[in-house]
Order: sequence, then structure tokens, then C-alpha cells
Amino acid sequence: MIGYYVHHQGKGHLHRARCIARRTRTPLTGLSSLPRPDDWKGDWIRLAPDTGTDTATADPTAHGRLHWVPRHHAGLRSRMAAVAAWIERTAPALLVSDVSVEVAALARLMGVPVVVSAMRGDRSDPAHRLAYDLADALLAPWPETLPEPGWPQEWRAKTGHTGAFSRHDGRSRPDADPRPGRPAAGREVLLMLGAGGAEVTAADLRTAAEATPGWNWTVLGGPGGWTDDPWPLLCRADVVVTHAGQNAVAECAAARVPTVVVPQTRPHGEQHATARALAAGGLATVRDHWPEPRDWPGLLDEAVRTGGGRWDLWAPGDGAERAARLLDRLASPQTGARPDTYADPVPTSGAGGSGTCASR
Repeated sequence: MIGYYVHHQGKGHLHRARCIARRTRTPLTGLSSLPRPDDWKGDWIRLAPDTGTDTATADPTAHGRLHWVPRHHAGLRSRMAAVAAWIERTAPALLVSDVSVEVAALARLMGVPVVVSAMRGDRSDPAHRLAYDLADALLAPWPETLPEPGWPQEWRAKTGHTGAFSRHDGRSRPDADPRPGRPAAGREVLLMLGAGGAEVTAADLRTAAEATPGWNWTVLGGPGGWTDDPWPLLCRADVVVTHAGQNAVAECAAARVPTVVVPQTRPHGEQHATARALAAGGLATVRDHWPEPRDWPGLLDEAVRTGGGRWDLWAPGDGAERAARLLDRLASPQTGARPDTYADPVPTSGAGGSGTCASR
């Protein structure tokens, strides 16, 4: 049995968990304050929420050693008790934390091997160092050829680099435009914002669209609303403009679509670190801040010239399978958390997954 803790913020943590759960041979139980997904085949432990507290008096970081342990919080107490009870009842072979330092530490204190889903950015704070140090393995959904700089050798030695993966890996390109009445002229921009909060305003979008009369803009997320399946729109787009969240970038990579990446402010500089890696690999057109209206025409043309042909370096197409194999091996009593059980290396070249939208 493997436990998989899913953080409630945004949608990327849940998308990753669902991708891996469909491919593991070992039974997998989800633990989260999110509702159970319809396609989740294993057990699902619904945890109490631990939000809403007076941080001025609750010392939520335990004097800077952890991330979220507010004093006398009933929700925190309930959720930790539920995780501990599940561990006591099932004696799991492994627990995956995506992501919670506190859940990772609880599992390891109960003698359960832990895999931590790694994230880019500065993770040198005491809480992250605790989680990454105690982990039996780190699961990094990016290629080994574009590492996170500054990681200590002991972290790199136990990291399985799977490459990015998304729910769209292996999907075929739609045969026809999914939106009736598509304009006959003009190129298509898809602005894809996240569910974890957006810094782009309706005014930003309006001025960008006004500055690019030869382009038709479609907005997902933020002020434009949400769709459960952006794949047809990704495949139709000539350029995608998005933030630098792991899930959004992985979906653009799966589509092999030319992309403009504008990182948003996140704790530990996560999105800016991802954007730097993409720029270093020549995978996308990157800007640190939302561009001025006058810059958009040239920026979209630059993205078209860059193309999407190098996305296979970031997302080889089988990242979720690599992650599932890693977890199965670590959960096996024959292998356990040995250094030779980490995921296969990601190739530095190749054609990518069979479900790409187009060769761009």
C-alpha cells in the first residue's frame, strides 16, 4: 500500500496524483482535504481543512522550523490524527507527500519511508531542508539535464528525474476546431492562467489584445473562467501565454505548442526558477513580468520563431509512468528505498510522446 498526500492549493498537485495513480501496480490511497476525484480507483481519506487562524498568536511555523502547524487548531489536529490512524491501520510501504513538510515528517516519525514531490525555487529554509533531508527519495518532474541549481549532493543522489508529465500525455490532436465560428483570419493566442491565483487583470488582457489586432485571444482561468479540458484549445493555439506553474508548463509541453511564459510571484520563487530553467533550455519565450502592450506583437512573433520543437526535452511523454515505476520499486519489499531504485534518466533528445498536437 502507498499513501499519496495531495495538497489542496491549485489543481497541479491533484493532476499529478491522478496521472501516477492510473499507472501504479501498488494499491494507492489518496489523503487530502480535496474531494475524491471521480476516476480515483483506490481509497480516499478526506482530511479536515486546516485553514483559517490568527497567525499573529498561533505561531504557525513553530518558530520558523515548519510551514504550517498553528497552535490549538482543531482542523490541523484532526487531519494529522486521520493520517496517523490510517498509517497505524494499514502499515503502508510508502507515503508520497505532494506537498507537506508536516505530513512527510509525521509519516517518517511513524517509521514509513517517504517520497517528497520536489519543487523548484529556494528550498533552503529549515522546513524544506527537513523534508528533503528525511525523504528516502525526491520525485522531480523535470529533466536531469535542467537541474535546480544549488541543491546539495545528498538531494541529487536520491532524486528521480521523471521529466514533466500531465493528464494530456498520449492524447491525439482533435480533428476539427472545437469552437464554432472560429474567425477565418488571424492567429490564435491562448492565455492560460492557473487555479492557484493570477496576477493578470482584465485590463492587462484588454490592452494586450488591443495591441495585437492580428491575433485572436482566448482566456482560461483568472478573469476568463475555467475549463476542465483545455486540450482542444491548446492544440488549436498558435501561441500559448501562461504562468510558470508546473502543471501549466507540463500541459504546454504535452501539446508541443510555442509558449510565452510569464512567471507569477509564488513562495520560494518557484515559478521564476522554473522560468529560468525553460529559458536556459531554449524551450519557451520567457519574460519576468507581464509585458507592456507595445511589446506584445514582437513577443508573439518571437514565440512562433522559437516554436515548440524542443518541448520533448522537458516532457518526454512517459513521465507519469516513470514516476509510477519509481513508487512501485520503492514500495516493493525486494527493493525498498535503495539508491538503485530511482527513476530512469530522461533522454536528452527524441521525438517526445505520441500524443503531441503537432510538430512545430
